[in-house]
Amino acid sequence: MVDDNAGYNSSGSSYPPAGYGTNGAYAGGGVTAPVSAQGELFNQLQQMQEQLSRQQGVIEVLQNDIARMKQENLERYQELDRRIGTGGAPAVAPENSPAGGDNSATGAPAAPASQPAASNEPADPAKEKLYYDAAFDLIKAKDFDKASQAFNAFLRKYPNSQYAGNAQYWLGEVNLAKGDLQSAGQAFAKVSQLYPKHPKVPDSLYKLADVERRLDHMDKVKGILQQVVTQYPGTSAAQLAQRDLQRL
Repeated sequence: MVDDNAGYNSSGSSYPPAGYGTNGAYAGGGVTAPVSAQGELFNQLQQMQEQLSRQQGVIEVLQNDIARMKQENLERYQELDRRIGTGGAPAVAPENSPAGGDNSATGAPAAPASQPAASNEPADPAKEKLYYDAAFDLIKAKDFDKASQAFNAFLRKYPNSQYAGNAQYWLGEVNLAKGDLQSAGQAFAKVSQLYPKHPKVPDSLYKLADVERRLDHMDKVKGILQQVVTQYPGTSAAQLAQRDLQRL
């Protein structure tokens, strides 16, 4: 009779081979088992979700910033439209109107600053009015870049025009609507410096205080507002300045 297991035992070996399923070659010999495809996909999904969460946070911050800037621009445009509707016509300073007084709060001299250099071109009020109106029409069209260029050109060409004080003031309004606070502040300050007797001086100083507030120069704001109240009582600018002082 033949022993069927003789072939396995003849050499002293056993079945299954030693080490099978433990730490031998059949057990993997210390080789790490590969991660399953499902596990890999799960890790990738987690990483993508984390990235999306971070991006969503950044998007929300940007959306809030954009909404804030849109609101600020809307307020500027609404204010500009209101002022266009109420003060678009050039206001010419009377010959014997009171001087601007001490402008120490704005850094302007008490006496009138040096007037702009006179243009070689002879005065022509009708031509100046056409030039001024063309610049003002650009504000109405909300083409603020061209309006700024037009008013600057007008002031260079007709620095002593009866419309120059108005042009200087509206240059400040245009720059404010553009969001160029530095240029707006300079333009508003020049109204009182170069045209101290002009009716637009109280408004320009009040707007200068608004610019300084936007620039967070609160140390200057109060002084300018007090100047408006003291030197220009009874004006609408003085009433607004008094209201703002009470809120500070």
